[in-house]
Amino acid sequence: MDRRTFLGLGLGAVAWPALGRAAPVHPERVRLRELGIVIGELATGPHNAITDVEGVQVGHVTLIEDGGPDFGETSASSVEPLSRVVRTGVTAIVPRTPAFAADFTLNGNGELMGVGSMRRTGLLAGPVLFTNTSSVGAVYDGAVEWMLARDPDLFKSDLQPAPIVGETWAAFLHDEVGRHVRPEHAVAALDAARAGSVAEGCVGGGTGMRAYSFKAGIGTASRKVPCGDQVYTVGVLVQANFGRRPQLRVDGVPVGREITDLMPARGGKSKSMIAAVATDAPLIPIQLQRVCKRVALGMARTGAISTQGSGDLFLAFSTASPEPPDALVMLSDRWISGLFQGVIEATEEAILNSLTTAHTMTGRGGNTIHSLPLDRLVEIMRAYGRLK
Repeated sequence: MDRRTFLGLGLGAVAWPALGRAAPVHPERVRLRELGIVIGELATGPHNAITDVEGVQVGHVTLIEDGGPDFGETSASSVEPLSRVVRTGVTAIVPRTPAFAADFTLNGNGELMGVGSMRRTGLLAGPVLFTNTSSVGAVYDGAVEWMLARDPDLFKSDLQPAPIVGETWAAFLHDEVGRHVRPEHAVAALDAARAGSVAEGCVGGGTGMRAYSFKAGIGTASRKVPCGDQVYTVGVLVQANFGRRPQLRVDGVPVGREITDLMPARGGKSKSMIAAVATDAPLIPIQLQRVCKRVALGMARTGAISTQGSGDLFLAFSTASPEPPDALVMLSDRWISGLFQGVIEATEEAILNSLTTAHTMTGRGGNTIHSLPLDRLVEIMRAYGRLK
């Protein structure tokens, strides 16, 4: 099968890992700490990413295409379809499984497919993937295909194997109705999963997303948490697609009120966030659900209110879960508040990383979402005494 047949895309399409080359680099975009802005008190892991938790890998496939019919919209002056514009992809989080896990719904106008078995057993038995709304089914199909290729006896297990697929809405930049993500793209994202540093911003499932009326997408961060004589790691990865401009706060500074221009051309709304939390602390499902709830506090620290239309859905898992899970090791609740702090700080920073690393993007119908201007961000933080 040739490359173009595999991708199922027309001329102008880009699926970076599948093509065997790196995604374009935008050197002016950097992570929050590279600007001198530090969130919270706890130390980060070596990569300040969810992959700092041993046994966790992340991969992306990014799909960018211009040309061909747009299935989702016609122009105002003609019944002819607009030019198709694809701005989406798949982000895959691959943990060591089975793993104790839990989820939490802050506001339920969204989808986290595959959590049924996890909720009943308290065990995560497959990878976690993020994409755009209309691509959930294709990504789930591809993830099952990938799991079967690795283990043909997968469905003979007593534990029901199921990937989990989350989504946010990308239609401002992307042709959602066209359903351009294919199962092969999920397989490619899973095959691309690696430990180490994680690409952020306009990559994978975050390609078409925005937050606080700036371009956003994928962001990640981690924290090291002392618990008695042990130090555990918590890592968070978010797909950010929520918030109104005046709400944006960076380390408590009302940045969104200071930058009132550079609004998305032609308006539109963004509402949702999905997040995965990983830790190597030995937590059982009820503790992991409590951890999930703290994602909401980190989200709120950036200014979010979780609106009526939001799909704010969070999942947490522990790589310390025994395999097979026939023995129980549990961290005492006397230490869990430190993990809560780690999750809150990492979530806040992950969201902000998604903003500082994303670049300006134009999509379907000429819609444009501008990136957060980093020079102005630094000036504002300095004016508020957060930077020297």
